[in-house]
Amino acid sequence: MDKNLLSKKAACNSHGQDSSYFLGWQEYEKNPYDPITNPTGIIQMGLAENQLSFDLIESWLENHPNPAGFKRDGASIFRELALFQDYRGFPPFKKALANYMGYLRGNKVRFEPNNLVLAAGATSANETLMFCLAGPGEAFLLPTPYYPGFDRDLKWRTGVEIVPIRCSSSNGFKITKAALEEAYQRAKKCNLGVRGVLITNPSNPLGTTTTRDELDTLLDFVVAKGIHLISDEIYSGTNFGSPGFVSVAEAMIGRDHNVSHRVHIVYSLSKDLGLPGFRVGAIYSKNNSVVAAATKMSSFGLISSHTQYLLSELLSDEGFTRKYTEENRKRLKKRHGQLVEGLRNAGVGCLRSNAGLYCWVDMRHLLESNTFEGEMKLWNKMVYEVGLNISPGSSCHCNEPGWFRVCFANMSADTLNVAIRRLKTFIDSGRRSRPAPERIRVIVFARKKGKPSFGRIHRRISQWSLGDLYRRINGGVRSALRAVRYNLTVDAA
Repeated sequence: MDKNLLSKKAACNSHGQDSSYFLGWQEYEKNPYDPITNPTGIIQMGLAENQLSFDLIESWLENHPNPAGFKRDGASIFRELALFQDYRGFPPFKKALANYMGYLRGNKVRFEPNNLVLAAGATSANETLMFCLAGPGEAFLLPTPYYPGFDRDLKWRTGVEIVPIRCSSSNGFKITKAALEEAYQRAKKCNLGVRGVLITNPSNPLGTTTTRDELDTLLDFVVAKGIHLISDEIYSGTNFGSPGFVSVAEAMIGRDHNVSHRVHIVYSLSKDLGLPGFRVGAIYSKNNSVVAAATKMSSFGLISSHTQYLLSELLSDEGFTRKYTEENRKRLKKRHGQLVEGLRNAGVGCLRSNAGLYCWVDMRHLLESNTFEGEMKLWNKMVYEVGLNISPGSSCHCNEPGWFRVCFANMSADTLNVAIRRLKTFIDSGRRSRPAPERIRVIVFARKKGKPSFGRIHRRISQWSLGDLYRRINGGVRSALRAVRYNLTVDAA
């Protein structure tokens, strides 16, 4: 179709659909794995869906047929639900959702239903906040790596720019004051007005919870700059290990109004309950102007009356929500452990994580070259040769090549085992063809340095592969070893 027939917005390329994140989905859909009908197909590990606890919700539905059947106390309410709704939302649902959000945060904070704005998923909620808080020529700062879909959700229709906050593996990709300030000044040099910072907590794609120190740093920063903070907390119920999840709402306790009216929380039932198809999201803000503006905009993305009615009944059953959340966390922890152990046996490490539906996997030692071109070569092999759709770090705007997001909660345990076996076979075949001088040159380089840290590792280094060395070495010498690894890879190629 001739693009001249379209508006500039429709024809622009800022949607992000050409990202490897979305391209991997397309390849999977052409050749989806099935253990019976297509055992050599591509396994989808690029989709953060939670399918581990559907049986619990299905059991509740079987025991509570009225909500799903358009009934209340056995009587049909079809006509009531079929008519136009108040775009502010179904009051019983808003109350139940607010209470559930409080429960997931240990009831340390209380959420007021009147401060909730409903939206058709977190995508709609985040975009609505962009429309409320920023415009073309203005920007939000996002710590890297970040969810690839934000390029679509935050930028495409709003015209708002994203400026990356460059985080590093040297400290586990934590957010620092220096990184925030550097991103802020970089935006200013590009003549962009900075309107706020947006984080995901727990992080997508890292699978880590934001620490209290990081939250305090962020709050201090937005107050000092006079800007906003959006905390996307759609994975708050997936925290399966220590440390626990700390919401920005808890971090604000004791702070004055100058903080609270700048902070906005996004939530959804897509991840914790595994209901992305229901399109249930929300904005929580104590800023009355933001609530009023977002409520007016919410008419473009409402949640259906039937969905609100059904979920108001489900979330109001506190016995069920407690049982579900506890069991879901146990299952996530077990499945996460299965992936981490399988990766370890294949000689692959990952960032230590305690939440989410994925792992942030370190495959830097598998790159042909320490570049994003090398990362894309490896990604292509993973998709087309190994049959695994995983998300490369470059699609998440990571500034270090070789990291990948690998999802584990959208498949059976058996399928995950198949994926792990495929990965191990691929890595083992590469090891058999790897040049022998690799390990020797690392030892020589270590001797030349003459630092105590190198001396300590030298006693065991002769038995380590390069991947082992890279994972086990202490942070003080990683920067030097990156250069070694780069040179070795180039020589080997």
